[in-house]
Amino acid sequence: MDWFENWFNSPYYKILYQHRNEQEAQTFLEELLAYLQPPAGCRMLDIACGAGRFARQLAEHGYDVTGIDISECSIDSAKQYEHEHLHFMVQDMRLPFYTNYFDFACNFFTSFGYFAHDRDHLMAAKAFAGALKCGGTLVIDYLNREYVLNRLVPEERLERDALQFHITRKLERNHIVKNIVLTDADGTEKRYVERVAAFSLADFEALMTKAGLHLKATFGDYALNGYDAIESPRLIMIFEKR
Repeated sequence: MDWFENWFNSPYYKILYQHRNEQEAQTFLEELLAYLQPPAGCRMLDIACGAGRFARQLAEHGYDVTGIDISECSIDSAKQYEHEHLHFMVQDMRLPFYTNYFDFACNFFTSFGYFAHDRDHLMAAKAFAGALKCGGTLVIDYLNREYVLNRLVPEERLERDALQFHITRKLERNHIVKNIVLTDADGTEKRYVERVAAFSLADFEALMTKAGLHLKATFGDYALNGYDAIESPRLIMIFEKR
């Protein structure tokens, strides 16, 4: 299994990240929708949707939403929320899906850049573009490379639900690598890893251009303030399919 299948299908992934700010996520989505102004009832794709928190919010706004994720555990969790206008499916983002079908596609919370080879990232970008109608919009919410590297914490220890997490971070082959060692109450160790490509804005522009997507706008945080390559905590990009 690739690292992301192993890690995202484990029960420990949700435990480690249980502190995520749900209010921040909801505020971001409201700001994003105010900017995009999607028409009522339009079709939206949430790529790498996890347990579906963003997809559910989009559906609550009256859009027809499909969430996809490679993690069977996450999709099993998300399916309890399905209804007529909200559906979840297990799907590898690199593979074609509902060609020329969606008005909007979204990829939130640095849910890209997982692959070891550039060809896989290009496959994913082409699959994103292929799922969109002509003139459709893709939103990618990614880490900001320089901001993260300037603040990289090499090592930390955390406790979550009686589990001890020892986390180390480094830049390796243009990937930000997080090694995770967890110890349970019985002293048993388990090891996982996260690898995310340290893409710059220029990297994304080059990649998405190859997939037939044009960069329309960039933002640097969840309040949709302007993007600064050094100071912005996020790199949020709006692309259009030509």
